[in-house]
Amino acid sequence: MPEQLHARVEACYQQAEAFFKQRFERPQVNFKLRGQKAGVAHLHENLLRFNPQLYRENREHFLRQTVAHEVAHLIAHRLFGNRIRAHGEEWQLIMRGVYELPADRCHNYEIARRQVSRYIYRCECPERDFPFTAQRHALVRKGRRYFCRSCRATLVFSGQQRLE
Repeated sequence: MPEQLHARVEACYQQAEAFFKQRFERPQVNFKLRGQKAGVAHLHENLLRFNPQLYRENREHFLRQTVAHEVAHLIAHRLFGNRIRAHGEEWQLIMRGVYELPADRCHNYEIARRQVSRYIYRCECPERDFPFTAQRHALVRKGRRYFCRSCRATLVFSGQQRLE
């Protein structure tokens, strides 16, 4: 785990402790997150997971905003309990009041989308196809059936695939 990220988590905790005048247990931190999310706070496990790809591509903003965003979730949970909304007023109070950062719910990092293969299914309707994911295609192979809402015929694999 990069030292800068670990140091930023610690700095966020020290800021919160100075503001609220109480000590908070430090979380486990790892880089085992992939996909579109930049970070995730697991409240009951006291765990922070971060996306290494998005960290590498957006280091400065990631350290300042994303790390504080996720730490604020853990702090809000410790202070206010389970019944608060994830991005509710308690979390916003911490983002704005403690960290003096915008309470943005989502990041706007550029995400490279990978190409996925779609399995083409057809019904009796003319010139109509249904692109299935690999997961849905596997379910069909195990016996699940899907139907066209227009003609009510069972969708059948055409033998074709395409990349999207």
